[in-house]
Amino acid sequence: MSANPRHKSSALLDGPDRAVARGMMKAAGFTDDDLKKPQIGVAHCWIGTMPCNLNHRELAQRVMAGIRAAGGTPLEINTVAINDGITTGTEGMKTSLVSRELIADSVELVARGHMLDGLVTISGCDKTIPAMAMALGRVNVPGLSFYSGSILSGKCTKPSTLFEGRKLTIQEIYEAVGAFNAGRIGADELLDVENHACPGAGACGGQFTANTMATASAMLGISPMGFNDIPAVDPTKGDVAFDCGRLVMELVRAGVTPRDIVTRESFENAIAGVVATGGSTNAVLHLLAIAREFGVPLALEDFDRISRNTPVLADMRPWGRFTAPEMYEAGGMPLVARHLHEGGLLHSDALTVSGRTLGEEAQRAIERAGQEVIRPVTAPVKPEGGLAILRGNVAPGGCVIKLGGQKKILHRGPARVFETEEAAFAAIKAGTIRPNDVMVLRNEGPRGGPGMREMQLVTGALQGAGLGDSVALMTDGRFSGASHGFVIGHIVPEAVDGGAIAVLRDGDLIEIDVENRRLHAEVSDDELRERLKGWTPPLPRYTDGVLAKFARLVTDASQGAVTSASAQAPVYSTFHSTQAKETT
Repeated sequence: MSANPRHKSSALLDGPDRAVARGMMKAAGFTDDDLKKPQIGVAHCWIGTMPCNLNHRELAQRVMAGIRAAGGTPLEINTVAINDGITTGTEGMKTSLVSRELIADSVELVARGHMLDGLVTISGCDKTIPAMAMALGRVNVPGLSFYSGSILSGKCTKPSTLFEGRKLTIQEIYEAVGAFNAGRIGADELLDVENHACPGAGACGGQFTANTMATASAMLGISPMGFNDIPAVDPTKGDVAFDCGRLVMELVRAGVTPRDIVTRESFENAIAGVVATGGSTNAVLHLLAIAREFGVPLALEDFDRISRNTPVLADMRPWGRFTAPEMYEAGGMPLVARHLHEGGLLHSDALTVSGRTLGEEAQRAIERAGQEVIRPVTAPVKPEGGLAILRGNVAPGGCVIKLGGQKKILHRGPARVFETEEAAFAAIKAGTIRPNDVMVLRNEGPRGGPGMREMQLVTGALQGAGLGDSVALMTDGRFSGASHGFVIGHIVPEAVDGGAIAVLRDGDLIEIDVENRRLHAEVSDDELRERLKGWTPPLPRYTDGVLAKFARLVTDASQGAVTSASAQAPVYSTFHSTQAKETT
């Protein structure tokens, strides 16, 4: 089967009437021969503010060489990125989730405006991966997604009471901050971890959000299986980038678009891959957003259903022993897919950009002898997956808890309420949080933040202070993929929308029951209604600019926290106050 490989660009570049377009393209270095070939966008997120995307320019050149070798004309496209690790715990973190929308919008605009025939997207840090997938779903020209790779791990160079012999990732810096503030390590040890946890280019090295979404992209079928696993600085990364360029030309000539590949079954495969590797809770938010752009129905219950039936197979950070480069060396996502395939836990006939089915890709996996990172379904790390969806009077619209390495399934304790992440962090630093407390962080949701900040500074501080196993934390914000502990995020409705989290008080008893998927405040519905009657939504923190625009347009977390003029408000079934919603 073949298609018109210039199905878009011919209208932009062909014929006497398009001489102005051709003249301007020639000024940028393109020749007549270049302009007669399929025009293929190579969109990446190089930015000089972080290690995650430092290799994007180099990889883009290799992708572009592959496109030229296969008979196409590549056009380089650059967009922005925000680093969660750098901005965490500050006002700057409010921009992170917003950047996902901006990246998707910018790539979509260039692809539509310059009438591209095909598209290769290169992504690195957390929000860039779902953003690029969203753009592929919107534009729907032949294309694929390519992840620029994980950073390698580091190691301490000085004796360490907590981190000696441990492979360092960004997770250890967060925990070292908490340990320093708790008096468990000194300034020299903190500095040693800081100096060596991030040794070069690449995104955070555990099964944190970037690597989670990279593996999800492969399981979704929009990334070539195995390509994303290769670490950023591995010499073969450039070789597979070149192959991406050749592959996109095959897709263009065959007329195969992302929506021809990605189906409902593809999303279920992606969820299975996420929960089997103990991936980030952010995958829930991002896969919901991607599904929306592909026109595929997906709901919170799908994550819970698949997680209950899918074991954890990869023993990965932040809760396990191994880093992303070690998972790659063990056999990577192809091996995870093979075990899921053999266990009957995949839609193995789902298509991928390689032209092979996911089952065929899984059967090509190569397992390193003696590896301990990825287990078969007959001997899993845990019998059930790494995520669960809870509901109850605090979260009638749902919330997400990460279970990867979590053995605890029940917690009941008094609420300690904080209006901001900064206030919660200060309380941990001051030593006022006690075992069995339930920290409640509100006004950090998509609209209320705005921007739905990650609470990584707080979860890292809890771990560093030795409170990770005894204190629960719940928020209408979200968590870093590096977070671990008994933590719950994405509470819907969020505080600013009049959810119960807005009126919880210090001392209210909170029960978190994972087995029964329940998050419940031991406060009667009548009492919650009365509290809401006396509650006034906080004034918007921003009244103009990009954050104000995001707050006006964003959906709630159960819909992926996307910006959309057509989003429909869900109906919540409990005490939830109509009066409260009307006031906002």
